[in-house]
Amino acid sequence: MRNVFKISLVVLSILALASCSKTTSGSSTLTGLPFNNPKYNNFIRGNATAGQEIPLGMIAIEGGSFTMGQVQDDVMFDWNTTPKKMHIRSFFMDETEVTNSEYFLYVQYIKDVFPPSEEKYKHIYNSVLPDTLVWRKSLGNTDILSENYLRHPAYADYPVVGVSWLQANQYCKWRTDAVNLKKLIDKGYIKNIFDNDTIRNFFDTDVFLADSDKLFDGDTTVYKRGIRTRGSVRGAKGSFEGRKITQADGVLSQKFRLPTEAEWEFAAKANIENREYNNVRGRKKYAWNGKYSRETEKRFRGDQLANFKQGKGEYSGLSGWSSDGSDIPIRVKSYPPNGFGLYDMSGNVAEWVADVYRPIIDNEANDFNYFRGNVFTKKMIDENGKVVIADGSAGSEVEYDTLPNGKIIPKQLPGSIKYIPITKDDVTLRRNFTVSNNTDIGDGDLNSSRFYEDDEEQFGSRPSMYNSPRKPSTEIDPETGREILVNDAKKRTTLISNRTRVYKGGAWSDREYWLDPAQRRYLPEYMATNFIGFRCVTDKVGPMTYKKRKARN
Repeated sequence: MRNVFKISLVVLSILALASCSKTTSGSSTLTGLPFNNPKYNNFIRGNATAGQEIPLGMIAIEGGSFTMGQVQDDVMFDWNTTPKKMHIRSFFMDETEVTNSEYFLYVQYIKDVFPPSEEKYKHIYNSVLPDTLVWRKSLGNTDILSENYLRHPAYADYPVVGVSWLQANQYCKWRTDAVNLKKLIDKGYIKNIFDNDTIRNFFDTDVFLADSDKLFDGDTTVYKRGIRTRGSVRGAKGSFEGRKITQADGVLSQKFRLPTEAEWEFAAKANIENREYNNVRGRKKYAWNGKYSRETEKRFRGDQLANFKQGKGEYSGLSGWSSDGSDIPIRVKSYPPNGFGLYDMSGNVAEWVADVYRPIIDNEANDFNYFRGNVFTKKMIDENGKVVIADGSAGSEVEYDTLPNGKIIPKQLPGSIKYIPITKDDVTLRRNFTVSNNTDIGDGDLNSSRFYEDDEEQFGSRPSMYNSPRKPSTEIDPETGREILVNDAKKRTTLISNRTRVYKGGAWSDREYWLDPAQRRYLPEYMATNFIGFRCVTDKVGPMTYKKRKARN
């Protein structure tokens, strides 16, 4: 009996401590007002641990300091990889590149929601399709890859290529909405809309949070319940119960996006495996720990650790003795992961990152989570104080934009919220930012040019710091009467512009030099190749890590 009493006392003590350790409280510790109580105005406070689980297919990357741009070789003499000390916040990253099967799911989803058979939607479907013609060669027999690499099941687990930076960015946006939609269905907040053929299955996270009645063609019967609160009265069977979900509840996932260049390089280097206490021992030339591209362990000694081009005309070695296993991109997870558990951070395909390219990384301006490319916007609000949503109703037109390469893309998807650049009123007396578009801040803008004494109108007519080609102009062909694109014929000196994006990591078609995670290259954001893919990241909220510090790995 005494033992039972002791055990009961221990259990009660543990439960009491557990309840005390929870950061979610039933009432304010400073005012006493209760949270989530309909009798007291339903003041919101969610569970502090909500939304912090590792997303599907991702790895937790613990943040910290590292030296960015520390390359072993600079045979190209680009002088764009000067070592800079940076700090990176913790985040989650895909353990592999996005594969053909995952991207093809996105293509099918867009086709179902915006059928190309409808005239106003015909360019939306085409805008998400990868460019399969990137495999063609003027002097090569590669049409088999153009016809099969994306859709054939034999290549389902190969990294998707032929995707531009703009397309990769849109995939990340769609993935956010798809993950949140599935989460709401699984938790019973909304019905399974895929079972209902009469409802257009478009879901937008921002619209859901701002005005959920605007989704699903206004059919509010889709919503089964909201957040249940203490003391709430149960309604009739089948009626909506609880209050609407908000950002403060922590139910929805954080936005997926492309990694910044600093995040990508930090994750690829994975200095966690060559750390001793609070110091990094030596440099890493590759994503793995070692100075050779071949395995040194006895069991696999001599095997290549990445998929890359080893020499002129040598993509995979001799027949019967393949050195890396593939002459094109190979199935993801074909090589060992790095110290963080990420696959193919060196080799297989290079990867888009979020940054606008500039030769210099300015850590004097910012050494915390560095990123170049911020464009600060705000929701467009109408005269009634409601957010403006791009009209997707019958009879309305979808706004499109024509890219420099002639491809047509929607400015935004029908049913999504319209955003506009912030104004001067929004930055009055601010010290942390002063303009909406920060892509060329400190490197190409007015203050960084030799015309810094000009006003904005004068500066617009001055020669650009980066004399890159301009967007093609539209003219009428005098013979056919049709609109045609006319390329910029002026002499230009660089490809660097505000639409030039960084890509990192070596690819199946690259030599070993490019496998160094610190190496960087760039390409216009609207172009695609057969050697660039991408992977997504999402931000980690709350503490950097829940792990206790360890002296050694």
